[in-house]
Formats: sequence, C-alpha cells, structure tokens
Amino acid sequence: MEVIKVVPRGYCKGVINAILIAKKTAQEHPDTPIYVLGMLVHNSYVMQALKELHIYPVDDKNKTRLELLDEIEEGIVIFTAHGISPAVKEKALRKGLQCVDASCPDVVKTQDIVMEQLKNGCDVLYIGKPRHPEAEAVLSLSEKVHLISTQQDLDALPPLAHVFVTNQTTMSIFDIEALFEAIRERYPKAVFCEEICNATRIRQQAVADLKDKQIDVLYVVGDRYSNNSNRLAQIARDQGIHQVYLIDDVKDVQDEQLCNAKRVAVTSGASTPTYLTAQVIAYLEDYAPGKCKPQIRLSEILS
Repeated sequence: MEVIKVVPRGYCKGVINAILIAKKTAQEHPDTPIYVLGMLVHNSYVMQALKELHIYPVDDKNKTRLELLDEIEEGIVIFTAHGISPAVKEKALRKGLQCVDASCPDVVKTQDIVMEQLKNGCDVLYIGKPRHPEAEAVLSLSEKVHLISTQQDLDALPPLAHVFVTNQTTMSIFDIEALFEAIRERYPKAVFCEEICNATRIRQQAVADLKDKQIDVLYVVGDRYSNNSNRLAQIARDQGIHQVYLIDDVKDVQDEQLCNAKRVAVTSGASTPTYLTAQVIAYLEDYAPGKCKPQIRLSEILS
C-alpha cells in the first residue's frame, strides 16, 4: 500500500504563534489563574495539553465570548487565534483581568479591513460560518456587518447602496467563489476583498490536486470542530475521492477502511499537532490488518 503525504499539511503560523504565546504565559505566571476564552485552537488534544500547563478553557458553544467572560473573575484571560471583538477586550479590562491576545495576524488584518470599510459607510457582507468565533468577532463590530453562509442569507438582504464583501479566513476557496458570484449578480457595484489566508488556500489546493492521483482513501487528521479540517474533507469528496475520513488520531484508522486500498493519502488541518499526523503516517506505512496502534502521549502534543 502506497502512502501519500500531502504537502503542505498541519500547523499554520497563526496556530504556532497562539501555542507559543500560551506556553510563555504559563511560564511567566506560574501562580496566576490562566483561562482561554473558548478553544485556543480547534483541537481537543491541544486543549487537553494546555490543561497540563494549568491553562483552562472556558468554552460553551451556545454562548458568545462576551457571555463566557462572566465565568472568569480573576487572573489572566487568553484570547484565541480566531480573533476577538473590541467589546470583549473592554469588558475583560473592566473586570480587572490581564489580557493576552493570541489572535492570528491574518484574522486581525481582516477585522481591520472591515472596520475601515464601516467607517467609509459600507455595509459589509461577511462570508463565514454561523457561531464560528472568527465570524462572531467580526459580526460584533457593527449591525452593518451581515453574515452570509448560504444563498438564502443573501436573498434575505434588502437593497444596499455601498457594499463591501470579505470572508472568514478558513473558508473553502470553492465556496467563496460561488458566493462571490451570487453577490456580484445581486450587487453589481460591490467591492470584493478575498481574505482566505495563504495557509488555508495552499492546503485546500493540495487536496484538490489529489483528484488525478487515483487515491483510494484520504485521511484528514483534525478535530470535528475545526472548520479548516472539515473543509479539507469536503473538498476531497467534491473532487471525487469516495473514501474520505476526518479522524482525531491514529485510533480512528480502521481495518475495514483500508480493504483493497492501494493508494492512501494523509493530510491534516491547520490546528492539528504534527505529532498526531506523524503517528497516522507511520502506522499506515507499516500497516497490517489487526496491527496494534501506538499510545498517544499528551506530553508530545505541544512539542
């Protein structure tokens, strides 16, 4: 069985930066309570490893970041790689919390562009995922920011005079193109600023390029809450790869998935630890039905 290691894959610079910031904060403040407002990055193994450093997530998918702040009374709060709204920062400071911002620079750039266009009097159509923290931060900037995730969202909008269009950085390049075209038809004078980050773009393109390589099985190593991991899996399916599995780790690789497979590819989301992907690749390269799987050592996740 041939194992194809998709390149590039795994951690992006924004995730690496966020993890380094969290580790440094723990080292510099060993006796201070430290909390992460949400998931620092969308990977449960990373969050478990952070708990070993006494960094604790405050997360509830049914609450906004502003609401989650009510659960933190003291210490340090780390804002996640997905960005944060000015209102959340202001509330944290009013509560007397020390704020550490681990926002990805690409996400901050998009927020700055949106704020500039709002000052120019534009309505902003923001293509993103409902309740995703990156989208939540941008939507909180103004009532003139409109979330567009489907054609129905676009159809529900009233006539708008000045329209600026941008997007969540981890969206699919293919989904963005379709919605951009629909917006052009509705608002011919709209100004577009496509803000998919380069790490997302090249990872998605690498998966799309597998369509001509006769892949039998593709494993995407990534968390189910990771938007970019889910998009990688969907792009592969859209390109005609029939067996695509989004897996947390090597334990999710099953013998029945590999029956008669001759070419197996592996990629991973931008928030997936290299250690987890390397375990999957090593297991597949020496695969035999019924083979024992290695243990996952939490101490290796943040290394």
